[in-house]
Amino acid sequence: MRLLVTGGAGFIGSHYVRTLLAGGYPGYEQAQVTVLDVLSYAGRRENLPAGHPRMDFVQGDICDLPLLLDLLPGHDAVVHFAAESHVDRSVRSAAEFVRTNVSGTQTLLEACLRRGTPRFVHVSTDEVYGSTDEGSWTEDAQLMPNSPYAASKASSDLIARAYWRTHGLDVSVTRCSNNFGPYQFPEKLIPLFVTNLLEGRPVPLYGDGHNVREWLHVDDHCRAVQTVLTGGGAGEVYNIGGGTGHTNLELTERLLALCGADRSVIRYVPDRKGHDRRYSLDDSKIREQLGYRPRVPFDQGLAGTVAWYRNNPGWWKTVDSHRGAADPIDATGGLT
Repeated sequence: MRLLVTGGAGFIGSHYVRTLLAGGYPGYEQAQVTVLDVLSYAGRRENLPAGHPRMDFVQGDICDLPLLLDLLPGHDAVVHFAAESHVDRSVRSAAEFVRTNVSGTQTLLEACLRRGTPRFVHVSTDEVYGSTDEGSWTEDAQLMPNSPYAASKASSDLIARAYWRTHGLDVSVTRCSNNFGPYQFPEKLIPLFVTNLLEGRPVPLYGDGHNVREWLHVDDHCRAVQTVLTGGGAGEVYNIGGGTGHTNLELTERLLALCGADRSVIRYVPDRKGHDRRYSLDDSKIREQLGYRPRVPFDQGLAGTVAWYRNNPGWWKTVDSHRGAADPIDATGGLT
């Protein structure tokens, strides 16, 4: 078994690869993996085990069709994490999101079709559904994205569906809630706030802080993606929820307590354009059909995440320089 993992040097992709190589997915203990990553600001080679005998690393772009056509033969499946994911960046400059998330996904699907790669899992986000005041989205809910990032992911979801429906490609789509855990780039809410607090800096909170998000530990998300890879149906979409919804203010208060700070460090900043108010996923499909359940309790996972950033300042102080002191917070958390 050989897998091609795109975006495998980023936050979620690297967790998936590290777990795979550590024998964490039953039946895949001897699987070979090729990581394809362009190594943009949020992808780091250091996130992956150096010199692992079952891993090959290729620095490259998913929009590069000739590269993909050369790379894909011999691979049994593609797990597609690669994406631009920071909402604020998409508001400021949408073109790269359309290029990577839409054109890149189409190029990758086309390469799989031409080379006969038999399985494809496309990793997406709950943000494609837009915002809801009440209830939870099922997989057949209307797609109503409100940011350029979310629109680019919704477009890539539909392209993936088209390659299944038109060409018969064995494609499954996953849509997850907000991820958190170690190795997340410090532009997303949790690592941004934690690293600010650890250095005695204030934390910028959008609007009134009452936007609601579900939170999913990265380890649970990656187990769900693996579950869909091995058992998911062609043309099917699977929501991956965390089941833990909090306002951004509630989450901030938890982080303050874990970092030994008080509310005086909160700085309320003007809200983002088009900021979605509430996300909530109904993930009964993946639970009932594939037997998946999240395992990491939210408070336990959050405490472990804060501890990781506290114990690994060398990692985040290096990548933090790419964020810039004035870069506004992405209060939605994004995908990678």
